[in-house]
Amino acid sequence: MATQDELNALITAVANDINGFIGASVVDVESGLPLASNSVRPDFDLDVASAYNSEMVKNKRKTIDALRLDAHLEDMLLTLDTQLHLLKMVDDDTFIYLAADRQATNIALLRSSVNRHVAALNT
Repeated sequence: MATQDELNALITAVANDINGFIGASVVDVESGLPLASNSVRPDFDLDVASAYNSEMVKNKRKTIDALRLDAHLEDMLLTLDTQLHLLKMVDDDTFIYLAADRQATNIALLRSSVNRHVAALNT
């Protein structure tokens, strides 16, 4: 597991890399609690988002099990009319959640940045 400083650095690196960054958190899957977070908008509640996104990860894992798929969850992308939300598994116990303005970035740039920074954390 990464240190607190490493998790904070991951959030900062992603925030600096993504045009239209709204907020991000590294989340403990079981508790739904953010281990590190940052938002540029005070009205964007990352505690609430982290908790609900944790439930999505757990439910997707249940779906994978129910379908008896020999697969592991890598990421989930949610596209809203004004925002992009990406959940990327860091390891089995944590994921990074990122929200960005859809007009300022695109799915490929978002995914590329997050994948690059998570890979650097895991090396």
